[in-house]
Amino acid sequence: MAARGHVQDPNDRRLRPIYDYLDNGNNKMAIQQADKLLKKHKDLHCAKVLKAIGLQRTGKQDEAFSLAQEVATLEPTDDNSLQALTILYREMHRPELVAKLYEAAVKKVPLSEEYHSHLFMAYARVGEYKKMQQAISAQDEKLSQTMFLPLAERMVEKMVKEEKIEAEAEVQLYFMILERLGKCVEALDVIRGPLGEKLTSELQSRENKCMMLYQRLQRWPESNALAHKLLLKNPDDWQFYPSYFDSLFHLIDQSWSPPEEGEHCPEGAVHHTVAEVVRFVEDRIKGEDDKDSRALRGPYLARLELIHRLRERGCPEEAQLGEPLELMVQFFGKFGDKPCCITDLKIYLHLLSADQHVQFVNRLSEAVPLGEQGDEGFAFPDDTKALQRHLCVCQLSRALGLHHALDVEGKLRLIAELKAHYRHGLKFGANALKTELQFSDMYCLMAAHVYIDLWTDTGDEDMVWQSLGVLQEGLSHSPSNAQFKLLLLLLYCRLGAFEPVVDLYSSLDAKHVQHDTIGFLLTRYAESLGQFAAASQSCNFSLRFFHSNQKDTSEYIIQAYKYGAFEKIPEFIALRNRLNQSLHFAQVRTERMLLDLFLEADIVLSLEEMVIRGGQLTEDHRRRSLEEESVWLRLRSLTLRLLASLAALGHSASQQNSEVTNENGVGDKSSILGSLLSQLNQTLQTANQMAEKRVQYPFLGPPSTRLAPALSSGSCQCQAAALQLSVHIQELETVGLGENRQQEHETDLCSDLLVQLQEILNKCKGDVLELKEGKLKTQPSFLETLIFFVETVCIVFWMASHCAKILRPLKTSLQKKKKKKKKDVNTAMPAVVCGFQELTGSLQDLLTQALEHIKGQETGLTALKLASLSLDGSSFMKAAMDKVQSSYLRSLQEVGDLLKKRAETIKNLKI
Repeated sequence: MAARGHVQDPNDRRLRPIYDYLDNGNNKMAIQQADKLLKKHKDLHCAKVLKAIGLQRTGKQDEAFSLAQEVATLEPTDDNSLQALTILYREMHRPELVAKLYEAAVKKVPLSEEYHSHLFMAYARVGEYKKMQQAISAQDEKLSQTMFLPLAERMVEKMVKEEKIEAEAEVQLYFMILERLGKCVEALDVIRGPLGEKLTSELQSRENKCMMLYQRLQRWPESNALAHKLLLKNPDDWQFYPSYFDSLFHLIDQSWSPPEEGEHCPEGAVHHTVAEVVRFVEDRIKGEDDKDSRALRGPYLARLELIHRLRERGCPEEAQLGEPLELMVQFFGKFGDKPCCITDLKIYLHLLSADQHVQFVNRLSEAVPLGEQGDEGFAFPDDTKALQRHLCVCQLSRALGLHHALDVEGKLRLIAELKAHYRHGLKFGANALKTELQFSDMYCLMAAHVYIDLWTDTGDEDMVWQSLGVLQEGLSHSPSNAQFKLLLLLLYCRLGAFEPVVDLYSSLDAKHVQHDTIGFLLTRYAESLGQFAAASQSCNFSLRFFHSNQKDTSEYIIQAYKYGAFEKIPEFIALRNRLNQSLHFAQVRTERMLLDLFLEADIVLSLEEMVIRGGQLTEDHRRRSLEEESVWLRLRSLTLRLLASLAALGHSASQQNSEVTNENGVGDKSSILGSLLSQLNQTLQTANQMAEKRVQYPFLGPPSTRLAPALSSGSCQCQAAALQLSVHIQELETVGLGENRQQEHETDLCSDLLVQLQEILNKCKGDVLELKEGKLKTQPSFLETLIFFVETVCIVFWMASHCAKILRPLKTSLQKKKKKKKKDVNTAMPAVVCGFQELTGSLQDLLTQALEHIKGQETGLTALKLASLSLDGSSFMKAAMDKVQSSYLRSLQEVGDLLKKRAETIKNLKI
């Protein structure tokens, strides 16, 4: 508020106290002060807007908006009113009104540069790129190329001719315009000319742009010569090695040869043969070998990269560069004590033949200085550099598959060695801060992974408890280790224990886009493991990020305009669009609304009101996971839309005569319901075909979707049957409960629904945690099936609530007709009414069964809590077991509470 700028206005002194009250958060006094001022000066528009700001901040939004619009319709041009309205509209999250405000101001004061600037920024906030004449993101590509970009080009060319281009940002903008017009030759001339000299804010900005243009123009001689020249200056600049090699092979494929006289190209000498490039790389390596100071990694990695590329093309010159095994051993000798050594060498391990793997690891081990063997039979490093070398060898062994090839005994020996090295290495980080990682953390992580290998291979669940124990131990020494937390998170979720995951995810302190990239780990499991409160919280957490994305990226775009960082603007727009189209975003929105429906205890509250409230590691594995997630999202979305359609039908029916239907009435909406139901059944068929493939994802791959367990539990089919029943009963609203009408189909659907619900409940009946032969065994699938039962019961309740509203008046009407005809009132009710009454009565029995099962599980778990203390294992492992048991109890408690609320409201389903 205080930063609105100096205002040359006689009323400034009068307005100052109101501004001060608002700045200090004293909104009531600001309103009072504004009222006093308005009594004396009725036409002081700014005072009215400042009063509106006070009202907005005290929760009186409607009154504030009404007051603001009184001023806005007058189209003010005084700076005070405009800035105050801008602040108010932003707080109301109505940026489009700011644009209208300044559109009017610009019309009245067309020569005001300040108002034009405000209007431009207002358009940026609401994404009106065409109005900003920002052609980069124009929706119509043809219009962008034929009108907007050429117009922008002419405007900048005029500035160039008049020598008005002074700032680097202006050169960047000119370059962007030419590049998007496809005028790469002209863009190259700009970059290589005097204007290019202004590109100084980024290191090698000019050279990078030249290289990009040479590649787009397929000028391989220039690309090669420029890369060669830049690598002479800095042989460690990795970005230019790929360009250097790419251009070489393009030149070879084109049989390019240099001219007989003069320079090879404007950039200088071109290396167009493999021999020249081999010699160049070896000269760079020789330069590093001869140095007194520490060598640079770039040339040594370039040699391995060149071997890889020559081998791909079957070039015999590969042999001139040396044997990959020897070269990698040499690389390890020079750089093995750097943490990056593992990632450097990992991508070139494929250059080794299978029979060289063990030899390679043995050669590396010889280069690791270790002390004398201790009592446990292990030798340990004496300093952190030796530790890093040993760690690199262990990681390369795992990358080569040597850990996986060991038998059970071998793996257990390996775990003992890794744990011993981990605990020994802790002494090097004894004085480390809590935010710092321990030097030996990777040993702990690898030990956990080997335990997981054993669990996967043997099915021995003791291995997963051991893995949890070693990770919890690691976290106690390195509280900031994100890898420990992510692996713990995956393991707890896999065991069906969500409670410890909430704190783990929170401690990761995920920022910005990470809520999309790792946030799905939280939302995928919360609801499916019965932690409804946590599920609701995690959905809200993710949605808050996605909703703020629109506003935040608008601000980034505005800042980019202000500071001339034009190249960043399309990146911000692309990021915003990607996040808006995120699969995770779509899933969270759908699941959040379904969760609201499942958790709503009062089914007397109309479904209509509830829906309105709710509206507020391999490529193959990735592809299949995306397909499954998309089908699952479609199933959930269609279920939600069907429930919303029921709400709309209930609303329509209450407003019109049941015998009369019109084009936009019940009949029309019934057909929408039928269409959605048809889509749901088709999607179920697709889902069943997918589930038959039984795709098993690796442990560290994408988390398995809920699709397969949902289908195997029968919940999807049962939910579809419940919605089908609602469609049939909906039809009765038009045709009535005629005594002679055949109603076997509806009664059969009621009976089938009960059978299906009972079958789902039967599949839940098993111990989620049990002690067998001194070992603790988890069976989280029972818990997940129980959640599917609860979700299905909730949908059946909503369906029954809707059907009861239809059947109740129809039954009453039928009874009245019988009385008029003086028939015996006690004659049998229509079959559909009896079937529905049987359904609602049996729902009570099902809930009682489910609650008894949950109570039995809770009793068993509480008793098991004490029994588990006698198990062998570390205190960390016991703590992990305790967390899993506690989580199961929390899940069962939340599920039980929800079913009790459902049981209390079942009387409302009577007709």
